[in-house]
Amino acid sequence: MDGTLIDSAKDITISINAVREQNHSLSPLDEAFVIEAINREHRTLSELFYETPQYEKRDQLLFEEHYHEQCIQNVYLYTGISELLHSLKEQEIKLSVATNAPTQFAKRMLLECGVSHYFDYIIGADKVSKAKPDKEMLECILSGYGFKPEHKALMIGDNSKDMQAAINAGIEGAFATWGFSSESDHHRVLSHPQEIIEFFNA
Repeated sequence: MDGTLIDSAKDITISINAVREQNHSLSPLDEAFVIEAINREHRTLSELFYETPQYEKRDQLLFEEHYHEQCIQNVYLYTGISELLHSLKEQEIKLSVATNAPTQFAKRMLLECGVSHYFDYIIGADKVSKAKPDKEMLECILSGYGFKPEHKALMIGDNSKDMQAAINAGIEGAFATWGFSSESDHHRVLSHPQEIIEFFNA
């Protein structure tokens, strides 16, 4: 979702900085650092964001309280996403969201952006025992569709955790370069959302 469907970078950064200031008297982080940190394959976000070895409960509660209102203030769809979703739905292609963000925020942001109705499932990390890159989230969605080996499925994401989740689930992955990361060392790389249609029409 984040960095693939929507740009939520500004609101995430604002809420993280609110926790830094109120709970830790720390100076604000810039948006580029926050997004780079989130997309690292190996990281401890509590250390990077709040300078604590573990994610403290008070930080979690304050972030969630602040982000509930903040998450819809500046979020927007990437160029071409609305048209893409409409085209895929017209072709009767099933659409779902698998995000490491909490489900409540995912649903709230996608509703605000006017696209939540396109998705059959919106599953966040709080709905599974293991987040991406584990395959559990994707398998929940595929199982809900009655997915079989002869069917075609594509995981679209903007970081290595997304691509690894696809590999772990035994489906294809496509790396979106228009979002939070422009790295291109992946098997299938997308430079524009409309390229996704080509995958299903091939």
